[in-house]
Amino acid sequence: MKGRSGKRKGAGHNEPQKFQEPLRPKHSINHKKKTHRQKNNANQSSASSKPPKSSSSNSSSFLDKIRARLAGGHFRMINEKLYTCSGREALDYFKEDPQFFDMYHTGYQEQMLHWPEQPINIIIKWLKDHSSSLILADFGCGDAHLAKNVKNKVFSFDLVSKDPSVIACDMSNVPLGPSSVDVAVFCLSLMGTNYASYLEEAYRVLKPSGWLLIAEVKSRFDPNNGGADPNRFSKAVCELGFTSELKDFSNKMFVLLYFKKKVCNVCREDFALFFY
Repeated sequence: MKGRSGKRKGAGHNEPQKFQEPLRPKHSINHKKKTHRQKNNANQSSASSKPPKSSSSNSSSFLDKIRARLAGGHFRMINEKLYTCSGREALDYFKEDPQFFDMYHTGYQEQMLHWPEQPINIIIKWLKDHSSSLILADFGCGDAHLAKNVKNKVFSFDLVSKDPSVIACDMSNVPLGPSSVDVAVFCLSLMGTNYASYLEEAYRVLKPSGWLLIAEVKSRFDPNNGGADPNRFSKAVCELGFTSELKDFSNKMFVLLYFKKKVCNVCREDFALFFY
């Protein structure tokens, strides 16, 4: 999709501050190696007590493992690419070869099967506890799982559209007018070197007091292992024009952050536009 309705830039705007806190890429959607070794050891010990399988069964199992390993390798390669390029470059990357998008989401869904709980389901529950009249923008929606599981009107955005309800675009340039949605969602989708511009775009399209919901892999907020400091990250988001409402670190796999767009900043922007 080209362009976005109603977006204007000029000296009359009181733009929010630029996002300053880097959120370093961490590829810990994958399981920890230690956990894998423990599982493999357990599987090997249990396998030794079982009767031997037929050669055809062993051959099939071996091929399945090879396919799974190849699929996992493709996923990690594309995952690395998405973390180290801009949103515009990622959009061009998938346009050039759409099968990479399918590979990525197949690998992503496979990884999610191993998580005891998925953040998108917590976000869905949160939305169901709020009014169904709220209008949503799902940034990096994948297969539009969110839109398919709530009664709300949802604008679903991703780099490639595999569903009629999904709008393919750069997440820093979505085709929505300013102050047009009540909730902006980023569920494991703050990827790319310019992800800060996605948050700035969320600020633009959110109404005053609108919600910004962010779910991210927990290791990306582990400063002891190269991740971002969660307090500095929250402070940087707030400097865009948000207030921090809740930080949920209770899940071992991911973090949930809840922000609200400040009313006062929007009032100042509208005030400036009045004299523009």
